[in-house]
Parts: sequence; C-alpha cells; structure tokens
Amino acid sequence: MSFLKRSIVASAVCAASAGAQNAVPLQAKPLDPANMNTAVSACSDFFEYANGGWIKRNPVPAAFSNWGGFSELSEYNNAALLNILEASARDTNPKRSADLKKLGNYYASCMDSAGIERAGATPLRPMISQVNSLTSITDLQRLIGKMHAMGSGVLFNFGSTQDAKNTTSVIAGASQGGLSLPNRDYYTRTDPASVALRANFQDHVVRMLKLAGESDAQAATDAANVLAVETILAKASLTPVQRRDPRATYHKMSPAELAAMTPHFNWRAFFTAEGNANIPAVDVESPVFFKTVDSLFVNQPLEIWKSKLRWDVVNRSSGSLSSAFVNEDFRFNQALTGAKELLPRNKRCVRATDGALGDALGQAYVAKYFTPEAKSRALEMVKNMEAMFNSRISGLQWMSAATKPQAAAKLNAFVNKIGYTDRWLDYTPVTINRGSYYQNNIGLRAWRERRDIAKIGKPVDRAEWGMTPATVNAYYNPLMNEIVFPAGIMQPPFFNPKADDAVNYGGMGAVIGHEMSHGFDDQGSQFDAQGNLRNWWSPADSAAFAQRTGLIRSQFNDYTVLDSVHVNGSLTLGENLGDFGGLNIAYAALEKALADKGNPGLIDGFTPEQRFFLGWAQIWRQNIRPEAARVRINTDPHSPGKWRVNGPLSNMPEFAAAFGCKPSDAMVRADAMRPVIW
Repeated sequence: MSFLKRSIVASAVCAASAGAQNAVPLQAKPLDPANMNTAVSACSDFFEYANGGWIKRNPVPAAFSNWGGFSELSEYNNAALLNILEASARDTNPKRSADLKKLGNYYASCMDSAGIERAGATPLRPMISQVNSLTSITDLQRLIGKMHAMGSGVLFNFGSTQDAKNTTSVIAGASQGGLSLPNRDYYTRTDPASVALRANFQDHVVRMLKLAGESDAQAATDAANVLAVETILAKASLTPVQRRDPRATYHKMSPAELAAMTPHFNWRAFFTAEGNANIPAVDVESPVFFKTVDSLFVNQPLEIWKSKLRWDVVNRSSGSLSSAFVNEDFRFNQALTGAKELLPRNKRCVRATDGALGDALGQAYVAKYFTPEAKSRALEMVKNMEAMFNSRISGLQWMSAATKPQAAAKLNAFVNKIGYTDRWLDYTPVTINRGSYYQNNIGLRAWRERRDIAKIGKPVDRAEWGMTPATVNAYYNPLMNEIVFPAGIMQPPFFNPKADDAVNYGGMGAVIGHEMSHGFDDQGSQFDAQGNLRNWWSPADSAAFAQRTGLIRSQFNDYTVLDSVHVNGSLTLGENLGDFGGLNIAYAALEKALADKGNPGLIDGFTPEQRFFLGWAQIWRQNIRPEAARVRINTDPHSPGKWRVNGPLSNMPEFAAAFGCKPSDAMVRADAMRPVIW
C-alpha cells in the first residue's frame, strides 16, 4: 500500500554503477554540446535546443518503449549488476555468503531456458486444478485468501500500511485491483482504439489459456467472462486523478465495520488465510469498489469466477514460464509499449533478480561500486538544498507568519536516506534453488506477503526503504516524511564529481529539490511533520496555494503530446510542482555557491546559469514510441520529458534572463500566468 510515494520517474529501473562491462557508455563530458540543436532558439523550444542533437542520433532501440538519459544510465548500470550475478552463478566456493549463493541460484534458475522450456505449462497445473475443483462461493473465497497469501493479490490489493492519521501505527490497507489493462479507462472508453485494444486483450486471454491447456471453446468462454468481470470492476474503480486525493481515499474501518459493509465476503477467514487473524483496522481506499466486489459474490455464477481465477493464475506467472507464454505476453504488450523485440534473457533476469532479491544484490553492489565519499557528497548537497528551502520559506510573500513555522518544522523534520539502507533485509527464511524458476518466484512472493502482513499491528519500521540501492530513481514518502536517494541515481548525468556546480545543481540538485518539494505539493502539503494527514495551513494560505497550483494545472492541460491527446494537468500536478519547486530551490542554491566560491565564467561558451538549465534539460532527453506515450498520458503522474523541461523553465524569470528571452518568446509565459510558489 505505497501509492503515496512520489518518485522522480514513473517506475524504478534496474541500476548499478561504474566499472560495468559491455554497457552503454556514460556521457564523458558533463555537458556535451553535440547533444544540442543550436539551430533552434533556446527561447522557442529549450528541450529541442538542449537535446535535439542527441534525439536525432538516438532512436529508440528495438527492445525498448522509450530511450533517454534514465535508460542510458540504467543500461550502463545493468551491466554492472550482470557482472555480479554471473560471478555469483559461477561461484562454487562453499564459504561464500548465503546471499551470494541465493543470488547465483536465482539468476541461474532464470537463465535455465532449457529447463523452463521442458516444464512448459506444467507448473500451472496444481493451482488451476484447485480453481477447477471449486464447488461453492465459500470454496472460492477460501482460494482467494490462499492466492493472496501466496503473493498473488487477485480481485483487490491488500497489505500493510501506515495509518495516515496516526503514522506510528501500522494497519491493513485494502485498495482496488483485479484489472489486467493499465487502468479503468481502458475498459470504459468507446473510441475505436480502445475498442480494438479490448478485442486484442480478449484474444490474448484466449491464446494464453490455450497454452495452459484449455480447449478453444473453453478459452473463448473464459476470455469473454474475464473481460466482463474486469469491466464491472473497472466501472467501480476510482480514476487516477481521484486516487491522488489522500482524504478522499482514507476510510479507516474496524473489521466489524468492514464486514458490515461487505456482508458476503468472509473477511475473518481471509485475514486468517493471510496469516494475521488479529488485524486491528483496515484503511479502505474506495468503499464503492469493495461494495461492488461484495455484490459479485451474490450475482455472478461460480463458473464466471473460475474463468477469472484461471486467467489470474496464468497471467501472474507468464514471465516465469516457457517462451510460448513469454512471447505471447510480449505480443500483446506491444500494443501498449510499441517495442519491436523482447529484451534478451540475461537482461530480463537481471531485472527480475533486482526485483526479487534487491537487498542482497544491492549489498553486493554498494560494496563494489559505491564509495562513502559519494554518499558524503550527496548528503552535503541535500543539506545545502534544505537550508536554501528553509530560507525561501522564510521569505515568502504569499504565506502568512502563522503557517511559515509549520512549513519550516516539516522541512526540518525530513529524514534523509542516501545510497542504501543501514539494515539489510534478511533472506534467511527464503529457499532459492537452481531448479525451478517458477517455484523460486512462488516461494519469494509468499515470503514477501507473510513478511508484509506480519507488520500489521506492530510499530512502524522507519529504517525500511521503498527502493533497492541499485535503483535509478528517488522518492518522497509523506507518511514517513522522508526523501530517499538510492545509490544508483548518483552518477552522470545526474551527478558528476568532475562537473562544475552549475551542472550538478541543474541535475542532482534539482532532483533533490524535486523530492523535497513533494513534501509541499498538492498531496504532500496535506501531511504534517510527523507524516500525519492533518491540515496545518491557514484558510487564506490554503487558498493562495490553490490559486498558484491552479495556474500550473491549467498550463500543463494545454500541452499536446500526440494528435489530440493532452497532458493531464490534474494527474501530473504533484510532479509538475515537484519540478518547478525543485528547480527554483536548486537555482537559488547555485547562486549561493557562486557567491561563496566565485563565478568560474564561461565553460564551453556557456555561463553557469545557462549550464544549470542545460543540466536539467539534458537529464530529460528522450525518444518515446507513440504507443508508450499514449499509455503514459493515461496512467503516469509524470509529464513527458519535453514538458518537464519547457513547462517549469517558461515560468522562471531566471531562465529568460540567462538566455536573453523576450516576453513574446514561447519559453516565456506572461507574468499573470507565472506562479510564485517556493
């Protein structure tokens, strides 16, 4: 239940660090003029000006849906992780650590293509047999509980979460789920593209179930049933924008209240199956969704349920199965990603291992590639940024004297997590063999589920991380009031120890500022210094903040991505505020650094101020396939890279001054449309 975490990019990607073999080379120069397109004016389209040369030379590789600065670093880093995993798989030293043995065994089982092909659909048969043997709704609910306990959260999502209004307490969280397509809108839209995608999805279900052993007729029936049930669930689901409202999605209930709301589902039996019969309370994201689920147990025949569960069994395991399943899954997902080729098996296995045993792999990674000096320099930059943010809060004209101390208290309470955890996850309870890749994943999922459910009713563990050390990403968690920067992102193009301050503040500094700003965006601002969902704003300040953020929402609503598809300014509001706030704070920190250390003058023909903005723009260089761009607009709270550059910079007078832009230029928004926030 971590939907409130706010990251710099949409999803974590696998990463490692310097010393990688067979990797995409990192950019040698802090700012490479060859990446630019100076035929375009900086004041008309800064994204193209800063990145046009790179964009022209770097089409999206066949196995990817997009390619950019994050992708380059990820691929460079994945090669380092691959070095670790291949060495672990080869190592037969009986004295090697238990974690390295598990890493080697898991990676080897993933790479055992011959064994996986021989197994075919056989691993699925025990679970499908249990679905086929259902004879009552009671049996059905018992199996749903068992599948959740195995880490396959069918129908809805359930797990531990902090109580948003008492963050020292861990309670249960129940949220909407059960959908195979990206979100509810893919089931409800009636445009030709959406209709065609649903037909493709139904055909995909048929193909996958036939691979699992069903007849043509049974697979066709199941596919129709799956689409029908998931459409009902979709219509009862919240939209992505609605899910961003923490007050509208907080409904704390006792088990008795939950049972009264959904009388046809046996929650007590479900809790017992999950391994924690004494759950004290449940935060229900959407009562409407769960009332709909409850009604399905009354009005849907058992055969409909069997269709849905058979599909879930197959769909959730496809990546662990033979090439027939993997290739069909890829075939369907091409409609959503546009990718032309499947990633090579070793790259898929690197990503899988980082996801499955991230702390074990991360511990090996930081020991080999991440230095204490790098951690120290990153922490120094975080402290500089926090001091600057504090100063800016103090000087705000629109915030009252009553609210400023509360904002400063929240900022000063930030917990900074840099590089990697201080307490590694213990994988002792997990058995990983070189045999079945499928069974390894089943065991890992069940262990993670048991571990998560066991947290309910216990004190919050504030040492935990939500990302692995090797991840190229960063996040803010409002319930913990923490900003987290894994080791994987602290490299070029984000941070380069050989670069001038301007480039580093435009890259890593703005990323740090982005995460800090999430504590004060339209979501994060609703949580106090302790992470509790509590209003600490005066009514006048709240209104002033809403007026300013409304300008950002309207600005991004006007940006066109594909044909008539626009950025969703409401869905992306928090991330856009993070970018805008982060850039303002980082720029102010740079100006202070220049005042303290002296101005180095021109480098490669650019002033420090210009290099700051170029540093920001070049981390967002990207080419993306139209299929992937369309999905991201519908699902991703982050704006496309072009607008993450042009959007916030067009609101900054400092940018216009740095490049001599006139009020009439496209990169300069009118004063009345330029909000002053942080």
